[in-house]
Amino acid sequence: METDRLIMRRWREEDREPFAVMNADPEVMEHFPAPLTREESDTLVDKIEQHFDQHGFSWWALEVRESGEFIGFAGLGWQTFDAPFLPAVEIGWRLARPAWGHGYATEAARRAVAYAFTEAGLDDIISMTAARNLRSRAVMERLGMTYEADFDHPRIPKDSPLVPHVLYRLKRGEDA
Repeated sequence: METDRLIMRRWREEDREPFAVMNADPEVMEHFPAPLTREESDTLVDKIEQHFDQHGFSWWALEVRESGEFIGFAGLGWQTFDAPFLPAVEIGWRLARPAWGHGYATEAARRAVAYAFTEAGLDDIISMTAARNLRSRAVMERLGMTYEADFDHPRIPKDSPLVPHVLYRLKRGEDA
């Protein structure tokens, strides 16, 4: 899949190193419980690829069309942990710090929304993040997503400031 500036594709072996560097960056991972080790990052790539094989979509690797540089991921994934609004397909993104502030997350997420409602035939998608993650919330709002609820994320340690989360939803035909 492509956008004006990005190629959204399946993962390649050479993506693993820059992805691990990105996942080890405390700023990139500030809204997650902890940065990832190289092994945890590689395991995540394996899970992403398994999701592609099982569902036909997942978190696409993002490549800047002009330079060929890997900058992170954006896409869709089934979420099934114990929460009243699940199971559902979540839209999400994670970019390396040098890719921040260029509109890449919104651009890639818009393409993922189009995929969700056309190619995948979904009726709605959700997105969630730590309540204090204002950058991701802004992307959700640019996509036309509607704030739906606050919740405590059950997979985050109860003493973490990341427990308070927000849930946004977008229904087919409501996208910006």
